[in-house]
Amino acid sequence: PSTGVGPSSYPPTTGAPRPPAMPGPPLPGQTVAGPPSSQPNHVSSPPPPSTMAGLHPGPPMGGLHGPSPPTHPPQPGYQMQQNGSFGQVRGPQPNYGGAYPGAPNYGSPPGPPPPPKRLDPDSIPSPIQVIEDDRNNRGSEPFVTGVRGQVPPLVTTNFLVKDQGNASPRYIRCTSYNIPCTSDMAKQSQVPLAAIIKPLATLPPEETLPYLVDHGESGPVRCNRCKAYMCPFMQFIEGGRRFQCCFCSCVTEVPPHYFQHLDHTGKRVDFYDRPELSLGSYEFLATVDYCKNNKFPSPPAFIFMIDVSYNAVKSGLVRLICEELKSLLDYLPREGNMEESAIRVGFVTYNKVLHFYNVKSSLAQPQMMVVSDVADMFVPLLDGFLVNVNESRTVIASLLDQIPEMFADTRETETVFAPVIQAGLEALKAAECAGKLFVFHTSLPIAEAPGKLKNRDDRKLINTDKEKTLFQPQTSFYNNLAKDCVAQGCCVDLFLFPNQYLDVATLGVVPYQTGGSIYKYAYFQLETDQYRFLNDLRRDVQKEVGFDAVMRVRTSTGIRATDFFGAFYMSNTTDVEMAGLDCDKTITVEFKHDDKLSEDSGALLQCALLYTSCAGQRRLRIHNLSLNCCTQLADLYRNCETDTLINYLAKYAYRGVLSSPVKTVRDALINQCAQILACYRKNCASPSSAGQLILPECMKLLPVYLNCVLKSDVLQPGPEVTTDDRAYIRQLVTSMDVAETNVFFYPRLLPLTKADVDSDSLPAAIRNSEERLSKGDIYLLENGLNIFVWVGVSVQQSLIQNLFGVSSFSQISNALSTLPVLENPFSKKVRSVVDMLQGQRSRYMKLIIVKQEDKLEMLFKHFLVEDKSLSGGASYVDFLCHMHKEIRQLLS
Repeated sequence: PSTGVGPSSYPPTTGAPRPPAMPGPPLPGQTVAGPPSSQPNHVSSPPPPSTMAGLHPGPPMGGLHGPSPPTHPPQPGYQMQQNGSFGQVRGPQPNYGGAYPGAPNYGSPPGPPPPPKRLDPDSIPSPIQVIEDDRNNRGSEPFVTGVRGQVPPLVTTNFLVKDQGNASPRYIRCTSYNIPCTSDMAKQSQVPLAAIIKPLATLPPEETLPYLVDHGESGPVRCNRCKAYMCPFMQFIEGGRRFQCCFCSCVTEVPPHYFQHLDHTGKRVDFYDRPELSLGSYEFLATVDYCKNNKFPSPPAFIFMIDVSYNAVKSGLVRLICEELKSLLDYLPREGNMEESAIRVGFVTYNKVLHFYNVKSSLAQPQMMVVSDVADMFVPLLDGFLVNVNESRTVIASLLDQIPEMFADTRETETVFAPVIQAGLEALKAAECAGKLFVFHTSLPIAEAPGKLKNRDDRKLINTDKEKTLFQPQTSFYNNLAKDCVAQGCCVDLFLFPNQYLDVATLGVVPYQTGGSIYKYAYFQLETDQYRFLNDLRRDVQKEVGFDAVMRVRTSTGIRATDFFGAFYMSNTTDVEMAGLDCDKTITVEFKHDDKLSEDSGALLQCALLYTSCAGQRRLRIHNLSLNCCTQLADLYRNCETDTLINYLAKYAYRGVLSSPVKTVRDALINQCAQILACYRKNCASPSSAGQLILPECMKLLPVYLNCVLKSDVLQPGPEVTTDDRAYIRQLVTSMDVAETNVFFYPRLLPLTKADVDSDSLPAAIRNSEERLSKGDIYLLENGLNIFVWVGVSVQQSLIQNLFGVSSFSQISNALSTLPVLENPFSKKVRSVVDMLQGQRSRYMKLIIVKQEDKLEMLFKHFLVEDKSLSGGASYVDFLCHMHKEIRQLLS
């Protein structure tokens, strides 16, 4: 089909069925400037690309112009203007303006110049529309994973997964599900080939958890040569006595205990009884050969390490933590059917020195031991430091009551940091187990001790060649400490409560390299922040986590894993090592060609994660995925996933700032995306005038999302963003999954006033732009870290009363951290929307009330990502024009 299909007037219900492997809405070739009756053309495969109408060829930098929105009312149920694909303009259009403001006009066209008219935002691809279309088209059917190279529904679509031989997209998502057969083709397209892997992802209750397979003393069946694990793609031969590896083609004998006959199709007759032959994801019980020092592991331990310096005590933080731990210790993670958790616990408090506590069950009172020689850290007690919660319940309760009293009058303001981690590490070594340290810390560690830091914050470095030092640790000490932690399986989760600079870039090294998490509560105040902190702490303590983990990704001949991003440590080029790996963490893997691939056999990935469960069981979790391979670029561009691509590009850029100036990183991003789109234009789009911007259907949101990454705090900070904020966000994004980066870079904006109080559903989202807001309404914006509630100046007084319990706009308090619980339908609805959103995110989002024309509105506007940003980021419309110019330069 040609790229810009003309208007047609049949109703949108007569569309051809959608081919299964075609991402993006089935509304290709929409003509925006068509006659009033224009309706989408439904075309079956292949999808024509989106074309952007109204760019005249001629001046070297012709701007994009959009038509005025039509004046006719849209037909019910289908908003014509909201769709993100455009058709060619037929004949001269009377309502076209000139170039977008700011474009140089090289040589005016004959006649009077038309008045400048901005490209109509409704005529360019809309994230809201794409998300909505995917929900409507793919939300109702389960996603069955039996077919190779299927593109899954978008992360914003609710769908059910049925594992029939490929891992669920909840575990693995790829930038493309049809990869080029040769490296030349991959280089030409510039589309990165990457997988975002979340090995311990949580599944919704209606999906089945991976089965645990026990192959007995001999352990899992593996290929002799490449050591790949038994999976659905292995080929059994010679009546079932041997199998040929799908990764390296080596033939291996089937062990006698594993032998089974084949049916007439060459399949084993026990195919459906064995998860490893019929499913994409499953677990093996590991034998002692898979364990450290060839002995089975002990259950892990949790050590709580509490800063008791002046700031921590005065803010009420110490008392809050101690109160919470009393009840939280009953919720430690445990294996499915176990009565109680196998995890043992220990407690340390610290300022300039460390205090260890003996909480042995036979003691009447806890005992405290002080280690003041922080330069040579050791654990002063073995017996009684790590204990079972139930056995030592009364002693632990007594300790948690006493800690806030003991330090109530402290005058000590200085803290140490590295010795605290060393102490936890030594305790786990002595107990011969893996585990996690929960460190609660408030200030820059300036006390005399190993790992002591100085305040090196300097905003003057922004936009200079030295800016990269702000993201780098100020000493290599913590890298070495992290290495020791990983070797012991000691994972560190860090809760920070800074009132000023505390060097997240350095303090974050150990949590980051051990697979841990960082949580940050700047200017912590008990009344406004305790709820958020306690929610984060509860989830962090209770969530599923594996210890002493090693992950390896094997690929079939032709491609190999070359690069890795995430919170982990690597001592060689293939093994990703993590002291701890939880259900929220992703590891991003990039693949490169080392040979040709064939369209017939496709390409395979197998991710194998070896880890210790929270009960001390050594396991292997296996995820398999098969992808298609293509010799035509059009097939690549038809099977990409933009959300996953953006996740990868953001991580790639966020690592780039460690070694290159930020401007270099941003330019490289723009250039790579321009090359991706130019290659499509040159090789896959049907010929059309150079004045048109043509985007592949499944990449039509690449420009808007890329612009969001470019404008993010790491790559283009506004004046209110601190160095610590940037280091924090940089580390956070590096472990995010695709759903998290999607809402982080393009936040969700919901009109609350339009919410149906009688339904359970969320109100329909709107685009992130100030011109979409009306001052008579209330909106909610979420990005995974914050929830803003924006209140327009002319909102009806009754709505204000119902939501905030005050009688006028001026009385709404900015200091609210939760919405008041009021007994009326609107209050209930809004609170249920907030709870629903909180439930979808891995961190508890901070609630911020923003009144229109208030000082906080600047912060809120920073998240309206389709608009120009204060820090110099382009609006979506201007960026699209810029991308078009870049693509045209590449093509000429």
